[in-house]
Amino acid sequence: MTKPIAFLLGSDSDLPQLEGAFDALRQLEIGFHVRVLSAHRTPAEACAFARDAETAGIKVLIGVAGMAAHLAGALAAHSNLPVLGVPAETGPLRGADALLSTVMMPPGIPVGTLGIGSAGARNAALLAARIVALGDPKLAERLRTARELDRRKTLEKDSKVRQQFDC
Repeated sequence: MTKPIAFLLGSDSDLPQLEGAFDALRQLEIGFHVRVLSAHRTPAEACAFARDAETAGIKVLIGVAGMAAHLAGALAAHSNLPVLGVPAETGPLRGADALLSTVMMPPGIPVGTLGIGSAGARNAALLAARIVALGDPKLAERLRTARELDRRKTLEKDSKVRQQFDC
């Protein structure tokens, strides 16, 4: 299985927030890398990973970090690949500071910024899958199938609620 998506985390304490993202990619049969490389504690290694990612077959980088949250920006500064930033829900501001750091990139260094924490991580995985699917028709079909399954589950819940409340 190829691994077209890479998650880089500023800290291993962010791993629990990524479980839903990992599950989504496993269900879609998409391989991925996970590394703990900090923009502040291991900047040379994080930048080298970003520089070498395209050659390694990676199509999308996802930077996950809290507080100062410079990781996604550092990755984007060293790669032409799409970079998605996920602000980790951590620190005294529960990720609001990370959100602002991630979303406020200077012109010319784009980072697609997702929501804070687990929901943002899952959305980053699904957005990365959509990006990869642009060049992979089989993955695109798996995404359509997953979306249809989700639609059906939601309609089943709607039906149960309507019956319960006689709407």
